[in-house]
Amino acid sequence: MKKTIFTGSAVAIITPMYPDGKVNYEELKKLVDFQINNGTDSIVVCGTTGESATLSDDEHVQVIKAVIDHTAGRVPVIAGAGSNDTSYACWLSKEAKALGADALLHVTPYYNKTSQTGLIRHFNAVADATDLPVILYNVPSRTGVNIRPDTYWELSKHPNIVAAKEANGNFSEIVKTAALCGDELTLYSGNDDQIVPMLSLGGKGVISVLANVMPKETHEICSLFFEGKIQESAALQKKLLPLINALFMDVNPIPVKEAMTLMGYAAGSCRLPLDAPSEEVRYTLTSEMKTLGLLA
Repeated sequence: MKKTIFTGSAVAIITPMYPDGKVNYEELKKLVDFQINNGTDSIVVCGTTGESATLSDDEHVQVIKAVIDHTAGRVPVIAGAGSNDTSYACWLSKEAKALGADALLHVTPYYNKTSQTGLIRHFNAVADATDLPVILYNVPSRTGVNIRPDTYWELSKHPNIVAAKEANGNFSEIVKTAALCGDELTLYSGNDDQIVPMLSLGGKGVISVLANVMPKETHEICSLFFEGKIQESAALQKKLLPLINALFMDVNPIPVKEAMTLMGYAAGSCRLPLDAPSEEVRYTLTSEMKTLGLLA
């Protein structure tokens, strides 16, 4: 049985920006403290929600470093190191390892895409690049590539490939993956509206956008489930569903950065080509956040 990186809720943390578009490292430290003080079990930095696609190489490394340094071992830090260029993904993995990351998150190659055999070769290469545990990230809605259950099974044979953030939404495939891989591959929900269903299949938690806004409650969905309080966990999942839906009214992380701004954090805007949220998104976010007591 492979070692579990974390159990519970990991936040896919945003990357706050100044009005001129530069990374706001001081605000990033505040967000890290907000997360840890409210029960987040792990921090995922430079993922999709952290706008990794528009960070320069130097920014990507410096943002990872800033989070690792400020977290100071309080919770595990998982560094997003994915790319559609295998050699670049290996390089970034080594950089994250040198900075002290506890684990790596690797998304399926996007745009150029690949076959299932290509996925096996790509992920084995990045897993060979360091001795850090690797979480695979399957999000076909963004990448156009889906990791099939038998591919997961083949990948789970690598000692460093320990988990998957599963966001394909196909629970028939997820059940098959869980049955094939067993304890060789920990499953995390990649969708905030599917945390409890994933836990019911033996999942160990979630890598969450919602946790940026409500870290304590996202952690509680998981902890209640693990305590055997299934109905309470499900009730909390349902209670937060309208906000979860609002956070995905537009392309992530547009709504969640707006939500953090509404809460008083200097989240800043997203970098182009991601645009500002519409008035409809702002209105819905504000309404749902007020309902949950997040805004006055």
